[in-house]
Amino acid sequence: MKHARLLAIALLFAVPATAQQAPAADHGSKEDAVAVLATIDTMFKALAAKDPAGIIAVTVPEGRATGTSVTDTGEHRLTSSDWAGFAARLAKVPGKPVERNIDPHVHVDGDIAMVWTPYEFTLDGAFSHCGINHFDLIRVQGVWKVQNVTWTQRRTGCPGR
Repeated sequence: MKHARLLAIALLFAVPATAQQAPAADHGSKEDAVAVLATIDTMFKALAAKDPAGIIAVTVPEGRATGTSVTDTGEHRLTSSDWAGFAARLAKVPGKPVERNIDPHVHVDGDIAMVWTPYEFTLDGAFSHCGINHFDLIRVQGVWKVQNVTWTQRRTGCPGR
């Protein structure tokens, strides 16, 4: 019995460290990823319709919308607001805003999700800008909601342009 214990201890230390790590956490299902992207699509439809209530419906009140951009003069700008402030500014957007994600990467673990994706933004069908969107989502009572979105904004180096 003593030898069996010693052998078990020796084998434990002989196993590579990577094999001793805890198993990976659940990274969500394909259904989770589809639901996360559907939430973002719903947000984009509300944006295009300039519908503040639609934005509020898919977001968490405590969350933030934060953007970074570089002006034509090279000045770096940072804007940030809560979702109510973001939604209230929709009426001031000229024309019809349409945002389209390009090749989104979705990561889900339990009730949190993150999406990293290049995007393109148009106004009345004309190119406005592009950048990267980073969405943080949480599942609240079984429904995915956008907690935060952070984005870059530029007019050059855009995918497909």
